[in-house]
Amino acid sequence: MWIADQWKDYEVLDTSKGEKLERWGQYRLIRPDPQVIWDTPRNRAWRRPNAHYHRSKKGGGEWEFFDLPDDWCIHYKDLTFRLKPFSFKHTGLFPEQAVNWDWFSELIRRRVSAGQKVRVLNLFAYTGGATAAAAAAGAEVTHVDASKGMVGWAKENAQLSGLGDAHIRWLVDDCGKFVEREIRRGNHYDAIIMDPPSYGRGPKGEIWKIEESIFPFLQRCALLLSDSPLFVLLNSYTTGLQPAVLSYMLHTVLDPRYPGTVDAGEVGLPVSSNGLVLPCGAAGRWIHVPR
Repeated sequence: MWIADQWKDYEVLDTSKGEKLERWGQYRLIRPDPQVIWDTPRNRAWRRPNAHYHRSKKGGGEWEFFDLPDDWCIHYKDLTFRLKPFSFKHTGLFPEQAVNWDWFSELIRRRVSAGQKVRVLNLFAYTGGATAAAAAAGAEVTHVDASKGMVGWAKENAQLSGLGDAHIRWLVDDCGKFVEREIRRGNHYDAIIMDPPSYGRGPKGEIWKIEESIFPFLQRCALLLSDSPLFVLLNSYTTGLQPAVLSYMLHTVLDPRYPGTVDAGEVGLPVSSNGLVLPCGAAGRWIHVPR
């Protein structure tokens, strides 16, 4: 398992009864987590959270606020992110992805230090954690997300991280349609990051189901890789897409065109109260290895 254990402003304090107690900077939040199926005693830290997201038995849920600002910031190394609680329990950041940021940032720095440009395409880019990490490492980044609000939030995170002048192209667009246009234009990228949703609808009612859509989408994305690609990162929060499935897809799509290595595994966060690790999805990593 790849563990995001370098945080100072974030930690999972404890987990029990379908929920996790987290520290986001100076604030403590209780949020539901479907992986937490155990029932263990809760310590005193659970008693005074700053906010608690209550899941409804009918689906969805709502926040209960006690003492939490409308928004606040936390830091990861040299990056800064603005947080705010919004619908369906999210805060605007997936802290477990920091382990992937560190992984690809090192790859980018090595190539940039050798005097080569690195063009990164970040698809389903959300609030731009991966975009900021890649840009801070020296990459030229194209950030694509269908939500105008999320792209605006990502821009703000880049500004807060001192990346206002970084080479980042911000695009509000359907990722599938953008990829098809880039193929027709003949544009190419050295690295592709994608964090697709399990389910979604396009602007014209198009339905995205990751189990049905991700393989052909990955095939199309492979056509955008440059002659000397660096890496492909594929994230999944869908239970059915286990690491072995991600690995097989990357092998099947990329091996015929490029020599490389594939590694896939669970991504997790350490739990302070007991030293265990909370699983938070899976990731598949492909690295080009020139012959």
